[in-house]
Amino acid sequence: MKKQKENYQIFSYIDKSWTLFLDRDGVINKKIENGYVTKWEEFEFLPGALNAMNILSSIFGKIIIITNQRGIARGLMREKDLYVIHKNMVNIFQKYSINITKIYYCPHDYKDNCKCRKPQTGMIEQALKDFNDIDLKKSIFVGDSEIDILTAKNAGILSVLVGTNTGKNLNIKPDFYFNNLFDFALKIKKALNKDIV
Repeated sequence: MKKQKENYQIFSYIDKSWTLFLDRDGVINKKIENGYVTKWEEFEFLPGALNAMNILSSIFGKIIIITNQRGIARGLMREKDLYVIHKNMVNIFQKYSINITKIYYCPHDYKDNCKCRKPQTGMIEQALKDFNDIDLKKSIFVGDSEIDILTAKNAGILSVLVGTNTGKNLNIKPDFYFNNLFDFALKIKKALNKDIV
């Protein structure tokens, strides 16, 4: 843990020139184990997620959500169902003064061998094309799984792991661990106030 404490120093340099990439399920909203959020009625924000997003939105210049949505390929939901979920989610974000730059999703299955499904970096690459001022050296990706950490490493950006996986032995180590998105947001806020602990 000593190394992680030393690395917190980098948080004090974050400003509006930085980009935050976020996974969705398990980071922003509750993940349905062995299933998928297929409609808005199943979508539930994680405790503290909205407050975290409000803090992060005031710090980062861009917040981009990248999410695998295999349920579409499996026929469990349609792309228009996902559109409704994201539209409602963004509407609530706006009420909390949270600005989302863009949401990218991969609708494919494992067997499709696409370039967008994490841990492939296609969604990040698309973001780079859409926003040419994104600097990967000033980017962080927050996820709740080893796949997310591998995605970050494949893209060459800082990785943050949140949630229940933080206590498990992982083959791929993230740069930072936090219990949840709110703890991550608070740590950055403290670092920017020069209160690095």
